[in-house]
Amino acid sequence: MLEVVRQAVEAARKAGADYADARWVLEENESITVKNEEMEGIDRSRSDGIGIRVLAGGFWGFAATARGEDPGEVERTAALAVEIARAASRLPREPVRLAEVEPVTDTWETAVQEDPFNVSLEEKVSLLMEASRRMRAVPGLSFAEAMLDFYRKRSALATSEGAAIEQTITHSGGGIEATAIGNGELQRRSFPNSFRGHIAAAGYEHIRALGLLEEAERVATEAVELLSAKDCPSEETTLILDGPQMVLQVHESVGHPIELDRVLRMEEAYAGTSFLEPGHRGSLRYGSDRVNITADATLRGGLGTFGYDDEGVPARRVQIVEDGLFRDFMSSRETAAVLGERSNGTMRADGWQNLPLIRMTNVSLEPGDGTLAELIGNTKDGMFMSTNTSWSIDDKRVNFQFGCEIAWRIRDGKLTEMYRNPNYTGITTEFWGSCDAVCGPEEWTVWGTPNCGKGQPGQVARTGHGTSPARFRNVRVGVR
Repeated sequence: MLEVVRQAVEAARKAGADYADARWVLEENESITVKNEEMEGIDRSRSDGIGIRVLAGGFWGFAATARGEDPGEVERTAALAVEIARAASRLPREPVRLAEVEPVTDTWETAVQEDPFNVSLEEKVSLLMEASRRMRAVPGLSFAEAMLDFYRKRSALATSEGAAIEQTITHSGGGIEATAIGNGELQRRSFPNSFRGHIAAAGYEHIRALGLLEEAERVATEAVELLSAKDCPSEETTLILDGPQMVLQVHESVGHPIELDRVLRMEEAYAGTSFLEPGHRGSLRYGSDRVNITADATLRGGLGTFGYDDEGVPARRVQIVEDGLFRDFMSSRETAAVLGERSNGTMRADGWQNLPLIRMTNVSLEPGDGTLAELIGNTKDGMFMSTNTSWSIDDKRVNFQFGCEIAWRIRDGKLTEMYRNPNYTGITTEFWGSCDAVCGPEEWTVWGTPNCGKGQPGQVARTGHGTSPARFRNVRVGVR
């Protein structure tokens, strides 16, 4: 397919494009769900096609086709992209400039020990059935769900500047979910994370290491216990968040605001812009000196890991926040040129049929020191919350309110009463400014978020977040 996308670029150039890139993408997905020891569904999908993006007279045009094997169709699609760019030139906008990038010829693929698509369906279903059975054995449980998800993306990119890049990305994930219903309440516990579990850039070896069977009874027991737990009290207190909840905190209050297209108001339609401005680099206090955040597309196991983005820019690690001070954005060739810089490689498209957008890579809270047990142990009074259930944040990414599955009171360094329906609220820079501890590398995990939405038409991206549990002072919890 590399030769096909080269031909697509050449066709676009002949049609009048000043710049062109073409991406062939083949995506394969498999999702398996078991509920109460019965098959809920086995979903398999496959999609491939070519997307052609051009600049003509300084304006973007894009067109795509699922008939990439037909040379005539590829040529027609390339000409359509150029026609769209010429139509866009009538808009009252400044012409696009692209930051320079060194064109490369290369191949890259996810490190996989065991191909998940080669593991038998019988083995996968057997694992889920047993996990469901162990959860259902807990008295009082209403629903016991177990799931597996696998994803593979093969792509070929060619540009009129001479880049020729082939990549293969593989993701595997799984999880369990226990639901208890009673006394007018519905309570849920998930493992290793909510929203279909823990997904990583890896093969089936990741599934074998999750421990779904070993944790099934505990997860179901906690779901039933939540039915009789007290509601989370309303107060201002010290708050410790576990690693999975920190994923959501980083994603919403750091990852989205640092997308440079939002900052430059190029992206507003879906979920708003950002409170950040270009001049904030090196001057804005984003958090306390315990807060260090990176965007790293080279991180092993992350869903935002790749060799090159969809503009052919090499993956790299970017320091976003250093000792609490804001340092940099995530950029594209177009947005970086506005600031007179080079792209740091974050442009990715959802499939072949969409334009690339700036998307989070692996935006991570870097580890500090100590274990979660030690962090709880040196907290005299407070709250420990685990596992996300809900999120809400304004269109500037300033005011937020997040809900969790479960919480416990911390008294004199020990977990005591269990609470249901916990939530907390804050203002982004104030909240991060109240962080006085982040757990160390032994607690740090690269989690996956496979459902990040952006753009119109809407696109879904797969992003990663490395997090450890962290502690925040004077946080409002139990919001009614």
